[in-house]
Amino acid sequence: MGFWQDKKILLTGGAGFLGSHIIALLLKKGVLIEDIKIPRSNETDLRKWENCVESVKGVDLVIHLAAKVGGIGFNQKNPASLFYDNLMMGVQILEAARQEGVPKCVMLGTVCAYPKFTKVPFHEDDIWDGYPEETNAPYGLAKKMLLVQSQSYREQYGYNSIFLLPVNLYGPRDNFNPESSHVIPALIRKFIEARDAGNKIVSVWGTGNASREFLFSEDAATAIVLATEHYNKSDPVNLGAGKEIKIKDLAEMIKAKTGFQGDIFWDTTRPDGQPRRSLDTSRAKREFGFEAQVSFEAGLEKTIEWFEKARIEGVIR
Repeated sequence: MGFWQDKKILLTGGAGFLGSHIIALLLKKGVLIEDIKIPRSNETDLRKWENCVESVKGVDLVIHLAAKVGGIGFNQKNPASLFYDNLMMGVQILEAARQEGVPKCVMLGTVCAYPKFTKVPFHEDDIWDGYPEETNAPYGLAKKMLLVQSQSYREQYGYNSIFLLPVNLYGPRDNFNPESSHVIPALIRKFIEARDAGNKIVSVWGTGNASREFLFSEDAATAIVLATEHYNKSDPVNLGAGKEIKIKDLAEMIKAKTGFQGDIFWDTTRPDGQPRRSLDTSRAKREFGFEAQVSFEAGLEKTIEWFEKARIEGVIR
């Protein structure tokens, strides 16, 4: 048990996609479920200071995952709320944890914080070399301010806060809502629904030439737990698989794995988003021994299998 012995943990976003995988891993490590405090957004609005103060009481560790997120379309429709909500939740949780004397705070950033045109692979030192891609800049900048806060709190107060930069995540229990999902769950749903309806064409945003890197949710949970246990420095750390794939190739792969027999129409009136995304993951390996274990093909198959089952069981409608 070691590090986790008798720890009381505040896991914001614990009821969400990534949070569910972290909880599963913590339980395997011997943490008791009653020792994990999970504020629910419909009951505890972390944009309000008093709720943050109440949430950090009596805990030994904060892992801040809670975020308002979505794909390109969602980002275009909600730039103001994405900026405000993510900034206020993160800033106030970290300040409340510091005031309460919580020994350590783990803050989750985003690959969207990187400049639009960053040399590949993205290294943590590149994060201030330009402005983020326009469609997700408000979200990315809100998260990047938490890096500033984390580093300044360590410098002024000696406070132990760390900042992690995960790449795009995917896996079972992801968000498959067409209004707010990211690219992998969105494509899985589109192809399966088109297959079942007998449709001949699936429309996909952009040219397909942009690239992305993806990290399987279970690997992401492992990385966060390892960093929580072993990392105690100011420098941000990338969390990724170290590989990129073009959206065009991704779509063809999902098409094949879902059994869709029709054609793909590339809607070039829609944006591609950031041209390329791929992370240098050497710091995570060096500092706390993290390397992704699940191959992209295996992770994709697990995600598709989960979605198919969830639809049959009525978990997703």
